Amino acid sequence: MSEIKKFGTFNLLPGKPVPYGATVIPNQGVNFSVYSLNAISCELVLYRKKEKDPFAIIPFPNEYKVGNVFNMIIQNLDYENIEYGYRMDGPRSHKEGHWFDPSKVLLDPYAKIVGGRDVWGEEPDWSDPYQHRGQIIADNCYNWEGDRQLNIPIEELIIYEMHVRGFTKHASSSVKNPGTYAGIIEKIPYLKKLGINCVELLPIFEFDEFIKIRGPIINISGDHMKNYWGYDPLAYFAPKGGYASSANGRQSAEFKDLVKALHQNGIEVILDVVFNHTGEGKETMPSVSFRGIDNKTFYLTNPDGSYRNYSGCYNTVNCNHPVVRKFIIDCLRYWVHEYHIDGFRFDLASIMCRDQDGTPLGNPPLVEAISYDPVLKNTKLIAEAWDAAGLYQVGGFPSYGRWSEWNGKYRDDLRRFLKGDSGFVEAMVYRIQGSPDLYKGRGTHASINFVTCHDGFTLMDLFSYFSKHNMANGENNMDGSNDNHSWNWGYEGPTDNPEIIKLRKKQIKNAISILMLSYGVPMILAGDEMGRTQNGNNNAYCQDNDISWINWNLLKSNNEIYNYFEKIIAFRKNNRILTEREHYETTNSLGSRYPQISFHGVKPWEYDNSSESKTLAVMFYDKQSDNNIIYMGMNMYWEKLEFTLPKLVNMDWYLFSDTSKAPPYDITEPGRELLLKNQNKINIDARSVVILIGKKQHQDKLIQFI
Repeated sequence: MSEIKKFGTFNLLPGKPVPYGATVIPNQGVNFSVYSLNAISCELVLYRKKEKDPFAIIPFPNEYKVGNVFNMIIQNLDYENIEYGYRMDGPRSHKEGHWFDPSKVLLDPYAKIVGGRDVWGEEPDWSDPYQHRGQIIADNCYNWEGDRQLNIPIEELIIYEMHVRGFTKHASSSVKNPGTYAGIIEKIPYLKKLGINCVELLPIFEFDEFIKIRGPIINISGDHMKNYWGYDPLAYFAPKGGYASSANGRQSAEFKDLVKALHQNGIEVILDVVFNHTGEGKETMPSVSFRGIDNKTFYLTNPDGSYRNYSGCYNTVNCNHPVVRKFIIDCLRYWVHEYHIDGFRFDLASIMCRDQDGTPLGNPPLVEAISYDPVLKNTKLIAEAWDAAGLYQVGGFPSYGRWSEWNGKYRDDLRRFLKGDSGFVEAMVYRIQGSPDLYKGRGTHASINFVTCHDGFTLMDLFSYFSKHNMANGENNMDGSNDNHSWNWGYEGPTDNPEIIKLRKKQIKNAISILMLSYGVPMILAGDEMGRTQNGNNNAYCQDNDISWINWNLLKSNNEIYNYFEKIIAFRKNNRILTEREHYETTNSLGSRYPQISFHGVKPWEYDNSSESKTLAVMFYDKQSDNNIIYMGMNMYWEKLEFTLPKLVNMDWYLFSDTSKAPPYDITEPGRELLLKNQNKINIDARSVVILIGKKQHQDKLIQFI
């Protein structure tokens, strides 16, 4: 038996080097373990909760250190009522990449709960040098009631990208706990009614909403600037305390409540994760965790010790360092095992493909390790396949048969086609097929199709603004992308002109129609289904206000848009042919009448891909049932055009939707389509989309719509 050391009222024992972090060991105590390649000493600093000064500073005995890991077990520790951090000493040469400072208390990279930001937006004590405080919880104490990952086939997902706070913070949400995990639970019936079966949450790993400013800086509107989006993580194992209705350690259980409730309602949970950089920022910002523990291990540095910046956020994580690779794998495993997360979307994922000197790798160890990890076997993996330094891998991200990608080319090509730009018909042929030019051999599910996301215009703003309007961000409108492929249709911003309003709503319907009738996995931005606007702001990362929050009153004023979204989502879910997992084969191996997918123009079986063409039609055939054909005609020309329809054998054409029509004639209930009188041709209005269904003939009353 190891000799027990005494430190005040505490008993100290040699610890376990793994797992890292603070781990409660029943009947033994709390095991503290922290890695540092270059530190020469380490101290554990203990605080009583909410107290500014520590009540104990305990050095790790040298004989307890194993390799590069400081570890010890502390007995008699009331872990539920304490906070902790580390002080590290080592080389103090910034030019050599070392930032050790034994006076700074540092956050444990493996901390599972973090105090100090328990109430969103509550300004901290700026005089406190240790504002982010590690707390300790015992894992495996939550009653999951048999819950597990849902494992919905990815091609069947309807992904809904949302911000935890912004989804319910607006007073119009009418939830008991607005802006919280609990608030989302109250809105689950809404998500189900809309047809959502997967939510993708913007970052929830603990971050500091004040991290970029370090003080009460005010923007031009008089608001306190905040890191609203959360793309600056500090504690990768800890859920954001400020998103809980009651933190103080409860954020873990409340987030689990949310995941369990979503799963009980058939909705998966994907987390947007940021492993490309951390919230410690540039060299002039304070050390919070990684920098002071082992800067050279965790970050990519230049020969002069400065940070390589492939993220556009001042620092870059050294993802393919073996220790950092283990850290990331440990993190992903933890969220899958402890929180039952169904998948991850990796922000700026191409950084994970860079070597320790920044060189792009063909076979990146981290991506390979994630792909083949046994714990992550059934977990969905989605890459944002580019970084801020120009490494663009859409269609070429190392997939190992596992990864999907945010398809930025789908977004851009569809936007330009909808706007009426010339030369995008051929591109849309590929995008509607699931982008076989990018993902041939990987399947249609490799493509996450989207028109809008958190980063950029909302769908309403895409058709209401020609240029960005980001002055409220306090950066003189210099931030945010200038390459939006947007158009205002005659007036910049809100207007009372009924024709412009009608055209904008029609374009929104056009966009969601094409998105839902494209092979691949559709993703929509929260609020687009009710016409949410950000007043032309395409980079609302710091807008914790009405610009970013969903105004639920829009459900009434824009019910036409919501109704169309709900029905077109149901239409996709009711038609298996639209969720085809593999790219179609050009040959008709079953000898059926039609190809599985075919493209047409104003004339059947031939489409115009000339540079000036703005028309396209696509027909889907369900060869398994031989009783379901879907035709979508798209006219982005500025005049009405007549489309000749493919001739059906023993079947009739029925109208499902026409975006040029006013409600209730713009879209019908799935399964209640109405028979066309003219079975040979259909007029499609300017800048409109029409969806038809082919069904076996019967003696229904003929109804003419056009």
